Order: sequence, then C-alpha cells, then structure tokens
Amino acid sequence: METKASPSATAPTPDRFGLNASVIDARALASAVQHCRKRRVVLPTFGQLQAPSHLAAEIAHGLPGLLPDVADPLNLFRIHWFNGHSRAAQVDCPAHLVLPQALTGVEAPIVVMLGDRFPMIRAHKVLAAYACLAPALVTGQFDPVEQRAIWPSTGNFCRGGIAVSAIMGCRGVAVLPEKMSKERFEWLAAWVTDSEDIVRTPGSESNVKEIYDACAELARDPRNLVLNQFSDFRNYVAHYHITGSALGTIIESLLASSRIDSLHSFVAATGSAGTLAAGDHLREAFGARIAAVEAAQCPTLTRNGFGEHHIQGIGDKHVPFIHNVLNTSDLIAVDDNASDALFYLANDPVGQRYLRERRQVPIETIVSLRHIGLSGWANIVAAIRMAHAYNLDAGQAVVTIATDGAQLYDSERPRILRDRFRGDFDYTAAAETFARYALGARAMEHVELDQKARERIFNLGYFTWVEQHNVPLDSFVARRRPSFWRDLRPLMHEWDSLITDFNARTAVRF
Repeated sequence: METKASPSATAPTPDRFGLNASVIDARALASAVQHCRKRRVVLPTFGQLQAPSHLAAEIAHGLPGLLPDVADPLNLFRIHWFNGHSRAAQVDCPAHLVLPQALTGVEAPIVVMLGDRFPMIRAHKVLAAYACLAPALVTGQFDPVEQRAIWPSTGNFCRGGIAVSAIMGCRGVAVLPEKMSKERFEWLAAWVTDSEDIVRTPGSESNVKEIYDACAELARDPRNLVLNQFSDFRNYVAHYHITGSALGTIIESLLASSRIDSLHSFVAATGSAGTLAAGDHLREAFGARIAAVEAAQCPTLTRNGFGEHHIQGIGDKHVPFIHNVLNTSDLIAVDDNASDALFYLANDPVGQRYLRERRQVPIETIVSLRHIGLSGWANIVAAIRMAHAYNLDAGQAVVTIATDGAQLYDSERPRILRDRFRGDFDYTAAAETFARYALGARAMEHVELDQKARERIFNLGYFTWVEQHNVPLDSFVARRRPSFWRDLRPLMHEWDSLITDFNARTAVRF
C-alpha cells in the first residue's frame, strides 16, 4: 500500500497514552470507515474478545472453516484466549496446564495459561496490538490510508501489530532488536508490506531504549503513529478485562472441580507490563498476590541494575509507564540460565526421557511442554519460587502465562547447547539441569515488597518517562493513586460503543 500525503497540519494530535474515548478527527474517522468498508473489515469489541461465546451467529458460523494464520478480517474475532488446540474452534475454558509436583518439585499447583493458541502469531501479544490500534481507528487518531502504524517491541507485539495491520490493509512497521530469534524475523519477512518495514535496532532483549530512540525518529513524520505498548493504557485495559477474565475462568473451573482451594498469586514477567494488568483483576477477584518477574542478569526492579540476558520477550532497563507498581506485591529475578536450560531439557529427546523415566512426569505433560517458550519457562521458575517463598500447600495455586510456544525458539537451541552445555547434553546433564533449576528454583532472588520498596520502583520510572520522554510530571505522579487505575477500566465500554458505531457505519456483513 502506498503512503499518501501527510495528514493535515490542523489535525488534532493523537493521545500518546491511549486514554481518549471520543472522536478527535472526523476526517480521519471517515477515511477509516470508507477503507474498512472496502476491505470488508468488521471490528470485534473488547467485550466480544472477553466473552467470545457471545459472537454473532454469522461471525461464529464463518470461523470453523477459516485457517487461523491468514490475513482474513474474520481472524480478528479469534484474538482471544478461548481458542482450542486447532486454533479454529472455541472452547469453554482457556487452554492451560496444571504442572505436577513431579515436574515442579512443589506441592502447590502451578497453573500455566497458554498463549500459543492465538491466531497469526501464536502468541498473546496480538491481543495487545489489536487493543492499541482499534480504539485509535474508531476515534480518528489513525488513518489507515495515509498513515503507518509503528510497533515497538522485543518480538511478539510487533508481530501482532504487523498481523493486525495486514488484516486492516494498512502499513505497519516492526521495530525490534536485531538479536531477537531467527523465527521472529522469518515471520516478519513473510508478512510486512516492504522489507523496509522491519527496523532492526542495536542489541538484544535488554535494549529497549534503542527501540524508543528509533521510534522517536520515526515519529517525526506525521504519517507515522507510534503505538507504544509500554506507555499505552489500551494495553493495560485489554489485559485487565480480557486476560484477567480468562484467567478467572480457569481458576473458577479449578475451584469448582476441587483441584485447588484458593489462588495465592499471579506471576508474570514485566515486559510492557500489559499482562501484569491481569494481576490487578485477579487481586480484586481472588485476593491474589502479584509477582513481577525480571532477569537476574538485568535486575532493574530488584536492584536498580542493568545488563544483558536471553529471556526473549520481556524487555527491561526501565519501568513501563503502564505498570501499576504500587499494586505489585513481589519481585522475582530469574537466572536466564534457568529458562534456557529448562527449555532445552523439555525439547530435547534425552531431557524428555529423563523426565519420563526418573521424574515420572506423565507423557501427556511432557508433550504439552512444547507450548512453552523461553519467557514461559522464566515465569514457571518464578512461580515455583513463589511456592517456596510462602510454603504453599497442594490447595494453593500459583497462576502464570506462557506468552508463546517453543516453535519460536528452535533456532536458539544450538546456542543453548553450545553456551550452557558445552556442546554435550546427556542424561547426566539432564539430571543436573533439573536439580539446579527446577528443584533449585528456591535459589532465585525473591523480594517481598513493602510500601517503601514499591515507592522506590515507582520513582525509578521518573528517569525514563519524565526526563527522557517528556511526560508531564503531573501525569507521571497521577499513577500513584489507586483511583487512577480504577478509572481506566470503564474505557473498555466507551471504546466498545465507538467500535459498534464504526461497524454500523461500514455496514459490512459476513
């Protein structure tokens, strides 16, 4: 798609935090309506993605026969947690694993919701991407004909953004570190409009500032709209309602079947902090603690530290603007040796044989570990650490998320074999890996946050957002108030009303 002339200089400036719920540019909105009518795009509401069983009959009827990885507008209605194993049909309860004690070494059930059931990218970040773009579209903040959507990410969010952009027929640009996994770049190459729409920034997982710098340069052109997941509250709102509700469905199911007695905590890597918003939902619904996870090699939150690591997809060296820090109860720093080594153990035939023979892990569990990528293993190690920290029993569950599956990291296995195992992974190495990183997860650093510690982390964000990104001080400080976060949540319903009106104007029927 060719990029046309820049928008009018008199057009209102888009809200950089995604908080707007009214039309700010009628001309851009009219252009978007006409464009989506031609593309036959119908936008799902947030409510439909939260409870997809309520989809209109004509939409639900068309989904089972549609491949989940094609740029078809109907696949927007699969951007939810209720996809089955085939990703073509819905299920009543989101896909999840309840890891046995034989694998975790703790009595507490470790519950893992699986993100690789999402369409197009096999990762849940496509939900955040849609959540950021759709309200921008229906409020006239983004013109899909004249503008490009810029997607800053350490891998999955930008892929989700490119997928949503392709479906909507607009130009998307992925901005990500050059050292991310080969699979990410292969996927992007197949989906972008032009090879120039993949912007490789210096460094790897920890180099988020370099991503920001590239986006700042792109933002100089008014034809580019940066959808910054780290500061866009549409990301927070979507995960609070949609991911939080999906996790709640799993917990209610486990409670009803007496597999657990209570939910103790929710564990998730910091990343953009969008997923952590689901913890706010679970805290209110079940009284759960919220544990934020980072790499021990880059302990920004735990130690005001810095460094490099290999837990792809979690980002660091700053406090995301949408992280509700003052509602976070625990920090866990996971050694990236642990996520690398356990990932390798779970996907290597020798490691699988060890788990089956010596640990007596059920074969169905071993097979299902294919649904867990590097950050998922980091989350699992942190969940085990939480179980140790609070001496949890068999009735107290810890719930976490596997953002994506192993297929995104197969190219990393030679690196892990070379760097972690000196080129030789045998039965002894499998046993040592399990002992050191699964049974030894209690050695990971854990910090129980008091108010003073939470204030320290909150204040650390000043240097990124106020000094580097020119966020007004009053906007930065406003996030201290619990009411600020509560007041965000009704925005979902306001956006849904605008999406409904938008669909009525396009008058597209499937």
